[in-house]
Amino acid sequence: MIRKKKSKRRIAREKALQILYATEMNPDAFNELLTNYYDDLNGENEKEFSRSLVRNVVRNQDEMDKLIEAKASNWELDRIALIDRLLLRMGIAEILYFPDIPPKVSINEVIEIAKEYSTSKSSRFINGILDAILNELKSQKKLNKFGRGLIDETIPKKS
Repeated sequence: MIRKKKSKRRIAREKALQILYATEMNPDAFNELLTNYYDDLNGENEKEFSRSLVRNVVRNQDEMDKLIEAKASNWELDRIALIDRLLLRMGIAEILYFPDIPPKVSINEVIEIAKEYSTSKSSRFINGILDAILNELKSQKKLNKFGRGLIDETIPKKS
C-alpha cells in the first residue's frame, strides 16, 4: 500500500485530536498539554493552528454539541464514540471559527482523520452530520468566510 505523505496541517489537526482526547481523560492537564505537547510539530504556523483549533473546541464545546445533537437523530451525544465527537467538534470549529478555510476542506480533513483513528463507519457518520450542519449554517447565513474560505469546492462522496 502506498502511503501519501501527510500535510503539515493534517499533522497539526491530528495533534489537536490527541490533545483533546488527553484532555477528556484528564481535564486538569489541559494547560500543560497545550503548552508542552507540540515539540514534534515543525513550524510555528502549524503549532499555532493546532493550539487555536483546540482552544476553539474547548471554548465553544456546548454550542457545538447542540449543533451535533440537533443533526444526530436517534443518537444521544454521550453514545457517539469519543473520537467521533471530538472530530465533529473539530470540524464545526473550523467551519465556524476559521474564516480562511473552506468548509469542505475542513470536513474532508476530519473524515480522513476518522478513517485512520476511528471505526470503518465513522467517516460516513461524521460526513453526514457535518454536511447537515454546514447546510443549515449556509441557509441561516451564519458562515463567516473570506479569501480562500469562500471557495466552495465539492468533494466527491465515497460510497
